[in-house]
Amino acid sequence: MKSKLPFLILIVLAFITSCKETTKESTTENHETTENVAASNAAVYYNGDIITMEGDSPEYVEAVVVKDGRIAFTGKRDEAMTVAGSGHKMIDLEGHTLLPGFIDGHGHAWNAGFQAVSANLLPDPDGEGKSIDDIIRLLNEWKEKNTEAISKYGVIIGFGYDDSQLKEKRHPTADDLDKVSTELPVYIIHQSGHLASTNHKGLEVAGYTAGVKDPAGGAIRREDGTDVPNGVLEEMASFIPLIKFMSTLDTKANELIAKAGIEAYIKFGYTTVQEGRATSDNCETWKVLASRNELPVDVAAYPDIQSQMDYMLVHGDSDQYTNHYRIAGVKLSLDGSPQGKTAWLTKPYKVPPQGKPKDYRGYPAIKENAEVLKFVDSAYAHNWQILTHCNGDASGDQLIEAVTKATETYGKNDRRPVMIHSQTVRFDQLDKMKELGMSPSFFSMHTYYWGDWHRDETLGKERAYKISPTATALKKGMIFTEHHDAPVALPSSIMILHTTVNRVSRSGDIIGPDERVSPYIGLCSLTKWGAYQYFEEDSKGTLEAGKLADFVILDKNPLKIDPMSIKDITVLETIKEGNTVFKK
Repeated sequence: MKSKLPFLILIVLAFITSCKETTKESTTENHETTENVAASNAAVYYNGDIITMEGDSPEYVEAVVVKDGRIAFTGKRDEAMTVAGSGHKMIDLEGHTLLPGFIDGHGHAWNAGFQAVSANLLPDPDGEGKSIDDIIRLLNEWKEKNTEAISKYGVIIGFGYDDSQLKEKRHPTADDLDKVSTELPVYIIHQSGHLASTNHKGLEVAGYTAGVKDPAGGAIRREDGTDVPNGVLEEMASFIPLIKFMSTLDTKANELIAKAGIEAYIKFGYTTVQEGRATSDNCETWKVLASRNELPVDVAAYPDIQSQMDYMLVHGDSDQYTNHYRIAGVKLSLDGSPQGKTAWLTKPYKVPPQGKPKDYRGYPAIKENAEVLKFVDSAYAHNWQILTHCNGDASGDQLIEAVTKATETYGKNDRRPVMIHSQTVRFDQLDKMKELGMSPSFFSMHTYYWGDWHRDETLGKERAYKISPTATALKKGMIFTEHHDAPVALPSSIMILHTTVNRVSRSGDIIGPDERVSPYIGLCSLTKWGAYQYFEEDSKGTLEAGKLADFVILDKNPLKIDPMSIKDITVLETIKEGNTVFKK
């Protein structure tokens, strides 16, 4: 499906380049004299744990040589000095760990920026949103600090509240949020991104009055025993007013938000970032920033195939980045979130949401299988890679059926469809996915953030312990990526690695001991398997001659410390094509 420069050619080019530039052997540590700087633009990284990520088990080298934004050599330090040539820079890692730059398995870069500029309502350890009183306090503090933005856009925005972590164990309602304002809409987004709550003014502006019908693919929660909205909105009902607000943002605001998203990513070592379920406005914002050379790392966009088909037909996808931006494929969404109890399951939730029957299983975003097939068929017909949001196993069945039929029509080419989240994917579904060439991108961060909630409230212990079944996928011969789904969680590569390896919940329970994997496998999911998911394995994901010099430097080696200490690792530096884009 994707045309890529063969890796052999890259090796040959790197070899020719090194032969041309290696005219003098370096003999000293200090190579930054005025005379020699012009002789070589190379840099040698040394004196640390340099993990190549090439093999099935850890492989280390003494040094890496970078020339013209690519890796020219990895291996012994003495040989590296020769390849680098005279006048090269010596970069002492001081015992720290160098890895390939992290690759975003799935996230929403623009929305991560939106989160960064909104009121932070996240619970511990990422915020102070422990109770509804905290939510009200944090919103009022944000309101006082952002009078200019509120005056311009006429709304008070917060992000990240989580009813499962609030003292009251419920969503804030319109009555609660009226304590922030009765004159302006107050709109707060659930940490899952699939629910929201608003005050009475927000309900009025959205047109959600007594007796209003639920929109397709969403639900408006009501006051007990009435048809009066209580302020809590699910899925499409929450998206409609948010989309309306976002349409009021001007070009400057969109660009500032996008840049804030990039800043949030690069401090966690990401050199490839995803814009999942992108709108045309998102894409145009990234495109403009790219045209001005203002993207420090690669941004791969996946427009929403349901709403952006016309945009895709005009712009299509691309194998190549232009100034660090490309459209890489399309995104499809088939259900909601398990922590919000809107993911579509084949078996009922352990504790249904208030007012729902005991056999409540969530619901699909698209009810008709034929409609799902239409979108998957379009992606296959145009050779667009498709990433599909499936949290529940019922939505997984829906996707597998559509991909099976599309494969029968168009053949089993190298399309690499991805089931995003795959949280409650069944083991029999993994077998079918492997047959279809479909890979999972798991969300193991749930084992910490919502592990106890899934065990006690949403899935029950048996299903909760099988959530994001990484070890089972590995045993079946599958590769997978891991992600943060920012802004659902902060874009923390370190927390991804920690949870993938340990699966320890907030209470200390191990959510599925049999599904834990080694730190090296966790790193694979953030590096070389991520590169494969993007069709970029020839240029990223491992430290090999010819590949891009995309690196992350960590203060500790995840492979040499107590796995429970992984969460304490610090990203010291992020390097894109030889250039530092973040430094602690």
